Amino acid sequence: MKKIRVNTSTPYDVLIERDILRSCGKIIADTVKSRHAVIISDDTVNSLYGSTVKKSMEENGFRVSVFEFPHGEQSKNLETLSRIYDFLCEENITRSDILVALGGGVVGDITGFAAATFLRGTGFIQIPTTLLAQIDSSVGGKTAVDLKGGKNLVGAFRQPELVICDSNTLKTLNPEFLSDGMAEAIKYGMIRDEKLFDLIASHNIENVDEIIDDMVYRCIDIKREVVEHDEFDTGERMILNFGHTLGHAVEGYYNYSTYTHGCGVAVGMAMITKKFCSGEIYNKLVKCLENYKLPVSVPVSVKKLLPFCAKDKKRSSGNISYIVCRETGKAEIIRTTVEDFNALMGE
Repeated sequence: MKKIRVNTSTPYDVLIERDILRSCGKIIADTVKSRHAVIISDDTVNSLYGSTVKKSMEENGFRVSVFEFPHGEQSKNLETLSRIYDFLCEENITRSDILVALGGGVVGDITGFAAATFLRGTGFIQIPTTLLAQIDSSVGGKTAVDLKGGKNLVGAFRQPELVICDSNTLKTLNPEFLSDGMAEAIKYGMIRDEKLFDLIASHNIENVDEIIDDMVYRCIDIKREVVEHDEFDTGERMILNFGHTLGHAVEGYYNYSTYTHGCGVAVGMAMITKKFCSGEIYNKLVKCLENYKLPVSVPVSVKKLLPFCAKDKKRSSGNISYIVCRETGKAEIIRTTVEDFNALMGE
């Protein structure tokens, strides 16, 4: 078993091991005092892993109930959140009990936000089952739901008490969801670790399982480093948003139904790199993205995407921050006005 300690305001461990789900109940019991838990999952993941996690927890003394909602970004909203709150009331969850997020980024985000706000805070545990969630959204304490006005506009910082990553869950992912997570892995290489980028670039979607364990560990460790330096996203942590300003705009323009988060980020990284970096860096990035069947453009003009960038949560008054990687493994935070950003991108 590999373990990464995340030393934030509330320290916690990230555990990485194949087939760890079968023993997760013992691990959770050793971590928390409560023996009353609610597993929150979506219909897809719950059908695959819900019974395994529930059985393991019950065998280790937990009283467990399960809340399931329809999979997809369209469920990460206030309506689903309200249903979760009602379910927690019905189950008589107290501040000393725990929520268990079993699923991908949507499940982790909405469960974390419920944990941050229900009774002004309950404990929660992340069991991410997608690559994107394992290497990105499950670590760092960002939780949120979407509004009609934009993605992740209502949220809170809430660190989990434990993160459990089982690489075997990645084997059941549809290829598109594996590609989705690879966009974030490529991002980590671009912003922080040239060797990681080169390792990823030397493989493709067909043989990435050969490097998946080492890759997941390194991506999480990079996230740990950045989050420990800037837990509440006021400085260095912004580099984790490479590709996200335009990526979220792509998602929003297509109503979160055509392009997944990872695909949006891939397009965003390619667009910003093409605009501000050398042809060598751009071509290197594009080749890597294409190795993992990720898009590098969308059939819509930049000008039509820019209004969605203005809604981005990384705005500050009339300013916006975006990330550029002029060299592989090094990220630069650029702050400018929304107007100047629009002018630069719309040229």
